[in-house]
Amino acid sequence: MITPSQSLVRYDNPVLVSRTDGNLKGQAVVGGGSDKNGKPPLANNLPGGGPKKLPPVDDKTRAKTPTQTEDILNSILPPREWDEGGQFWVQKVSSTPATRLDVINLQEQLDHMLQKRQARETGICPVRRELYIQTFDELIRQVTISCQERGLLLLRVRDEIRMSIAAYQTLYESSVAFGMRKALQAEQGKSDMDTRIKELEEEKRQLEQSVLELKAKCEAIEKRESERRAMEERKHAEEIAFLKKTNVQLKTQLEGILSPQKK
Repeated sequence: MITPSQSLVRYDNPVLVSRTDGNLKGQAVVGGGSDKNGKPPLANNLPGGGPKKLPPVDDKTRAKTPTQTEDILNSILPPREWDEGGQFWVQKVSSTPATRLDVINLQEQLDHMLQKRQARETGICPVRRELYIQTFDELIRQVTISCQERGLLLLRVRDEIRMSIAAYQTLYESSVAFGMRKALQAEQGKSDMDTRIKELEEEKRQLEQSVLELKAKCEAIEKRESERRAMEERKHAEEIAFLKKTNVQLKTQLEGILSPQKK
């Protein structure tokens, strides 16, 4: 397992733990090294096998022993554990009280890490969130050493914030999935509507073609009927003229026949 990377939480020097008959046995503190200020190396707070039950806090009238403080710190920030070269290492959070200079250095380290890891200044940024989580954990460590009750209260605040963020993240992921489903449905509906529009446009074109054909057919029928009616009117007029002429002739003949009889 690779040694954890540097973080803003202050830890003690790593302890080499030997394995004897399946049991872990701690050995002396060995070469974890320190920084230029003589402080233990800062390392990431790795997940440590799930939440542990916090030790009971004594009454305010009773003095807090270093062991109680270390137990509470280990419960808030579990020790790191890793294997390296077949050796098992354990590193606990530091129980050394923080000075004003430590807080100033923490702020400078936070700014340096934000710039080094190119964290975004605005919007959602996992890198910026991780660094501020480490900073808050370090502040909880510093406060817990001087006042365990205040540290435990800050722990509740931290856990509540993390739970709220996890809920918001779940809600965001659900909303994104819902939006994607709706987008796909809309895209599918758009495709169906485009197909329907093409079908209706084709149907419209066919109907318009039918209208044109029917208009041409109607005009042809009207023209044919008009010609037929004109022909019949002309034929009827000729018949009338023939009948009138015949009538005049018959009338003349009748008058010619009736005239001798009168004499």
